[in-house]
Amino acid sequence: WAKTIPKVKGVYTAIKPICQALEIDRQRCDQAMIPVSFNGLDPLFMYTQLLKEALLEIEDDDKKSIKDLTDYCHEQDDIPEDEIKQVEREYRKHTPIWWYTAETFVYPMLNRGLRQMDVDIILKMGFFIRHLHNHITELHREQQASMMQTNFQVFRGQGLSVEDFEKMKKTKGELMSFNNFLSTSHNRKISLENFARPATKNPTSVGILFIMNIGTTVCTKSSTPFAEVSQVGYYKNEEEEILFSTHTIFRIDRIERIHDEHTDRLWQRMVRRGAAATKFRVRATRDTLHISLARTVDKASNGLANIQ
Repeated sequence: WAKTIPKVKGVYTAIKPICQALEIDRQRCDQAMIPVSFNGLDPLFMYTQLLKEALLEIEDDDKKSIKDLTDYCHEQDDIPEDEIKQVEREYRKHTPIWWYTAETFVYPMLNRGLRQMDVDIILKMGFFIRHLHNHITELHREQQASMMQTNFQVFRGQGLSVEDFEKMKKTKGELMSFNNFLSTSHNRKISLENFARPATKNPTSVGILFIMNIGTTVCTKSSTPFAEVSQVGYYKNEEEEILFSTHTIFRIDRIERIHDEHTDRLWQRMVRRGAAATKFRVRATRDTLHISLARTVDKASNGLANIQ
């Protein structure tokens, strides 16, 4: 009977498999909740890009920053105390990518802050954003020699709302952007079976498998670093993960339905990572925003001068 009711995920007779099922569902929800923009480079994308650039320039006291973050976490009601204490004790013992991929509050909290543009969270985790970005950049440089030999593909499976799916179907040749750090995999099966296909069990969502084609020029000229992190992540060698830093941009190609006997809501979308044209578009949009912000500051300054 459980299979006939979409909201019933399973029937269990012990606590351990329930906990395992809940953890898998949490991972899928985190994956699906990372926003995707199909409107090219929208203002939110560029504003968060400027904020990221500012965070990367800050040179603060890491010890104080860690304390500020854990003090903030102690004030929240939904963060386990043992995870907070683990960060207090062990932050320097592990790499930033380990913390990002580990089963702690770090991953969901960071992605929630970036997704909702929660300035409190972003500022409290600013040091970690910087550490994680720099770690990806360091690995990217180390891996360039092997990456630049040939074009390659990575995959990402997730659920999209029916509304977002309809928007995506209408776009071709446009830019698709991610504001968050972006997890992908070399393994198509993992992305399809663990993330895209399960999304179809929700009647209000569509399962999407993004097939991301990475050109050799991107490996050397990309302004958004990415790296193979299987050897340094929490799940060593399990997911064949490629992790992109924030603000990754892809050019949208074709969309195809994946044949499935049980659902018509499983699709794959081809996208490609380009370098030159995308970089030019980002620079032009950023310059426009800088001018807009400068004008806003000038108007505010003139207004204050008139009041005085």
